[in-house]
Amino acid sequence: MQAQTHPLEPFFHQAVRNSYEGKLGLHDPEVTGYVARMLCDFSEAENLYRVRDAAGHPVDELEAMMFAADPVHGGASSFDAERSVRKHIGDYALFVAGMYPEAIEPGRKHRRRPSIGELINAGKQSYFIVSQFNLFEYEQEAPLFARLSDSFERCLLGLTLVREELGPRKPLMLPPQVN
Repeated sequence: MQAQTHPLEPFFHQAVRNSYEGKLGLHDPEVTGYVARMLCDFSEAENLYRVRDAAGHPVDELEAMMFAADPVHGGASSFDAERSVRKHIGDYALFVAGMYPEAIEPGRKHRRRPSIGELINAGKQSYFIVSQFNLFEYEQEAPLFARLSDSFERCLLGLTLVREELGPRKPLMLPPQVN
């Protein structure tokens, strides 16, 4: 039985494919499909804030997400939990930097937002760490995360092109945090 796809997946897949293959020459159907599914996932605001702190509150700051991913000094209870949070950090960094760059601009009130460089570093590093989980149930998808890490900047540029194709020509805001 085939898994049900998100209703927006064909739309996002075509938009990502047009940008990645058509404009950037990035011919990797697995990466294209992954990014399209990520866009579907983050089209539901609660998925953007999937990482939770010890009290169960959504984490929406990169630094806190990085702490949640640390199995030694941070909040990750296992290496599987680390992998899950690291995967989310890579997705979050790619999504926010590519689709909502104004969310990282300085001048936001009451909290420090990461720079584009910090998002890129966190995303690349997180996808690399996920790629190192390359045994047993993770063996098949580990190479995908290695490619996402290696081509993070190109994937980010591709998402910026997707945004330009899809979006209004005014600044967008991240959806509000879901508690």
